[in-house]
Amino acid sequence: MNVEEEVERLKEEIQRLGKIQPDGSCKVTFGVLFHDDKCANIFEALVGTLRAAKKRKVVTYDGELLLQGVHDNVEITLKVLPPAAETAASSN
Repeated sequence: MNVEEEVERLKEEIQRLGKIQPDGSCKVTFGVLFHDDKCANIFEALVGTLRAAKKRKVVTYDGELLLQGVHDNVEITLKVLPPAAETAASSN
């Protein structure tokens, strides 16, 4: 699985585990993602996938490097992509 595929899978998992916000974004804590069995099986390096998603402006969270235990309560927000941006992102 390449980085783009992993970021897409991460988006799906955040939507599955997170809570939809009034603005349409979706939030989940790092601890919930890290301790989820399905995520553990999908992502060999969850922290690396999160960093790649943050670099691509797909998600936001405080800090650069998230560590299990210490950062379990850090909220990860899946941004809302406008329909045009989503279409362009999926065609790449």
